[in-house]
Amino acid sequence: MDEVLLRSLTPSVLTVLVRRGADFAAAEDAVQDALVEALRVWAADPPRDPKGWLVTVAWRKFLDAARADTARRRREDRVEEEPAPGPARPVDDTLQLYFLCAQPSLTPASAVALTLRAVGGLTTRQIAQAYLVPEATMAQRISRAKRTVAGVRFDQPGNVATVLRVLYLVFNEGYSGDVDLAAEAIRLTRQLAGVIDHPEVAGLLALMLLHHARRAARTAPDGSLVPLAEQDRGLWDTELIASGVEILQAALARDRLGEYQAQAAVAALHADAPAAEETDWVQIVEWYDELARLTDSPVVRLNRAVAVGEADGPRAGLAALDGLDTSIPRYTAVAAYLHERDGDPVTAAQLYAEAARKASNLAERDHLTRQAARLNRTVQ
Repeated sequence: MDEVLLRSLTPSVLTVLVRRGADFAAAEDAVQDALVEALRVWAADPPRDPKGWLVTVAWRKFLDAARADTARRRREDRVEEEPAPGPARPVDDTLQLYFLCAQPSLTPASAVALTLRAVGGLTTRQIAQAYLVPEATMAQRISRAKRTVAGVRFDQPGNVATVLRVLYLVFNEGYSGDVDLAAEAIRLTRQLAGVIDHPEVAGLLALMLLHHARRAARTAPDGSLVPLAEQDRGLWDTELIASGVEILQAALARDRLGEYQAQAAVAALHADAPAAEETDWVQIVEWYDELARLTDSPVVRLNRAVAVGEADGPRAGLAALDGLDTSIPRYTAVAAYLHERDGDPVTAAQLYAEAARKASNLAERDHLTRQAARLNRTVQ
């Protein structure tokens, strides 16, 4: 049973049901039921046309649920006939489904959360971590979003800004999390850039390409994380970097700066440095100042503190941490790094150990634990 195949087919099947008149919440439930059925029967009897099989079974599940609910009987009369078995049209509806989820009846935050859960394949916990909120809070937000759009006909696509936010978070989870979604996010953003001429769409694509270009150097053969300063830059994908820089330069030339272009500019400065010690940290601080103005994001201010520490020294970096919420993810790791650079290995070791306990994935936890152990050995 190929669970990757099932996951890849889910958006298209869900789109078919929504197009045929199912409200989003009922369609999602029907598709999930069909996936469960597929896991049960495909191992012994795999279909010749997996998508057609899933569409047929999911549609039957939806109709069964509709007939059992008297509140839906009037709409049941309007639905089209059950789709016939057989080969389904090989169309990628994923990007369209992203737009359909970005409904005006939802707040942008709720639309993003719902899309990440229903289409992006992320768990509620992963979405909560991306939004810096407790998992229970995010679960309630997604449930409210489902209730809000229940019964809504998804024939009015949502806004580009919400779709960009979803793609950005999907890429981040694929790049740094436990689920590999980065390549899919890049593919969809390329599609979006092909149909929408907007500098922020181009900025997001450039940002993804520049980060993805470093992916081969981010982990050692044993799977451990390699910090940016220690990465083998010979492993970076120079073609992706060149493509990302070209796209970014064209976007910046339009003089409509947005947060994704500013983030891509930071990534481009890292990519442009032949060695870590040649990084233009002063200019990076300036771009983080622009980002802070555009977003007022605590994560941006945390990253700015690191850049200030590199440009003006660790004491300046620690001063830049003052006033930030200490619960921000990686705050403790940043504080540990700056204390180590400031010549305080005891405090740094304690903070690295604390950061390891807070880490959201195993690779990051192992890296921080090794940093703490390294410093503990030096002070003994």
